[in-house]
Parts: sequence; C-alpha cells; structure tokens
Amino acid sequence: MPDVDRDRADETVVKEVFIDAPPSIVYGFITESPKWMRWMGTEVDLDPRPGGIFRLVPNTTNVILGEFVEAVPYEKVVFTWGYEGEGHAVPAGSTVVEITLKLDGAGTLLRLVHRNLTTLRDQHDFGWDHYVARLCIAASGRDPGPDPYADPSFQHG
Repeated sequence: MPDVDRDRADETVVKEVFIDAPPSIVYGFITESPKWMRWMGTEVDLDPRPGGIFRLVPNTTNVILGEFVEAVPYEKVVFTWGYEGEGHAVPAGSTVVEITLKLDGAGTLLRLVHRNLTTLRDQHDFGWDHYVARLCIAASGRDPGPDPYADPSFQHG
C-alpha cells in the first residue's frame, strides 16, 4: 500500500522566508500586477478575487494560467497554476499555490506551498527558490535587477 503522506509530499514544493517588510507591503507584491512583475514575469494579469484571473508570462516561451481561489488581505492568497496551451505536463489550472503571510516584528514570514505537482516538481522547486529570493528583494524596497530566467537563452540545471 502506498504511503499517501509521502506521495503528497513528493508532489509539493514548500518555501518559507522572512521578508523585511510588513504583510501589507508584501501582499501588494502577490496581488498587484505591476508589483508582481518587479520580481517575476514579463507580463502579468492578476484579479485577486475568487474566480479572478491569474495569468503570468515569465519568459518568451511559457504562459502560466490559473485563477484565484482565495485572497485575504495581508494574510493569504491561493491561486491555481499551470501552463496555457495543449500538451503541457502541468496544464493550466492543474496545481495550487497557497501563500500565507504572518507578521514577525516589522517583517513578514512568507510560506509558499505549491501542491499537486505530479510532474515537474523539481523544476518548480528550483524556480520557486529563484523567484522567492527575488520577491524578498523587491518587497523590501530594493531592485532585484533583470531576471535571467526571462531571457530565452538562459539555461539552468
């Protein structure tokens, strides 16, 4: 009999970081298109309300598409995630990203959980390391600089 908890853990990416900014600032960076684009993406269309669009163009080859499930100001955002178009291993809206924010002194503890990654889990783990680090920089008022992942010639791994 399979170990259900282990199987689910194999499909999940979890990132926890401290951001030197209060939840009210960090929340804007995960719900407002222009702010999101400072740390991830070349085009972003966010409508943070249940059923609202989550659309992200991170580079010249992919479009990530989903919808918002939940948006609790300064506390929590949940949206679906996957790749637009036919034939992707992670189809549009097939996975779930949950981001929680907790006040910690003058900063924020951010916890990102990306669930249901039956494929491409390692690639998403690698990608979220990169993008959560960029979010920390942007939300704390600094410039993360150009995103090398947005360049189609960039190769990782």
